[in-house]
Amino acid sequence: MSIFKDKTLLITGGTGSFGNAVLRRFLDSDIKEIRIFSRDEKKQDDMRHRLQNPKVQFYIGDVRNRQSVDNVMQGVDFIFSAAALKQVPSCEFFPMEAVHTNVEGTNNVLESAIAHGVKNVVVLSTDKAAYPINAMGISKAMMEKVAIAKGRQLGQCAATTICCTRYGNVMASRGSVIPLWVDQIRSETPITITDPNMTRFMMTLDDAVDLVMYAFEHGANGDLFVQKAPAATLDTLANALKQLYQSDTEIKVIGTRHGEKLYETLVTREEMAKAIDMGNYYRIPCDTRDLNYDKFFVEGDEEVSRIEDYHSHNTTRLDIEGMKQLLLKLRFVREDLGLQEKSQIKEIRSE
Repeated sequence: MSIFKDKTLLITGGTGSFGNAVLRRFLDSDIKEIRIFSRDEKKQDDMRHRLQNPKVQFYIGDVRNRQSVDNVMQGVDFIFSAAALKQVPSCEFFPMEAVHTNVEGTNNVLESAIAHGVKNVVVLSTDKAAYPINAMGISKAMMEKVAIAKGRQLGQCAATTICCTRYGNVMASRGSVIPLWVDQIRSETPITITDPNMTRFMMTLDDAVDLVMYAFEHGANGDLFVQKAPAATLDTLANALKQLYQSDTEIKVIGTRHGEKLYETLVTREEMAKAIDMGNYYRIPCDTRDLNYDKFFVEGDEEVSRIEDYHSHNTTRLDIEGMKQLLLKLRFVREDLGLQEKSQIKEIRSE
């Protein structure tokens, strides 16, 4: 018997990569119902026809609309809050759209969850929220602040627990670079790299689900959880793909895109000063100080200046062989290489 036995799980943004990964994990479990909430009726229709599973119920709606969120919330026990605008370029050009979905939309979900007595909410964030330099990261940072503030206000004995997870690059998620590069290799066009020395954390979608599950089972109100992860340079990633696909495709450097970082930070030095090492994860409890501002000026923390951020330049660095082993965990890569029977599902080339 699992903690999800006979429970109802709501996934906002549930037609995305993370929602599909959760469904693969939970469909054969003893969970009673999984509610997919999103505004994309085409993806919902595709998912509904593909699954044909009475455990999965579909709700059209938008986290920006509190009423549509309330409509799906009745009887929900747990929430994975994954609805977001997360493409860096589109958020740069339409920053208020990122605010409406990532900040206001998440606030709607949390307010509704509290009002309906939902037991646990896990809000999904990104490494771009740490020291953000682009609109997507800034909106996600504000989203974290909203969720952590709500958790702090509720306290540790509340009926609803709200915590956050923050993770790095999820390999082969929608819009990520791996499916693009594989398509370029297969079409024998140059692999387009922004900066070969750019590093990114490397996680699979299963890793992302594991992190959310860990936060769900161990989180207290206002907690932020981060999974330790290896990183690789874009050059290493591209060459690992070339070797797996036995390709001599040219690598073309096109320059850094607007809003991109050379490396990503998963935990800031300020957070590392209070982070609790849980083995494979960091747990960062919320700041429980009150609004007595004198405390901030008379009681500092000297340790912060001595601590380094946890970022993709100083974590474990994968070489080409290590990167190849991680890539082989991806379903569509194994299918391409004949290591796994091809799925009957006609899906985009991602997880």
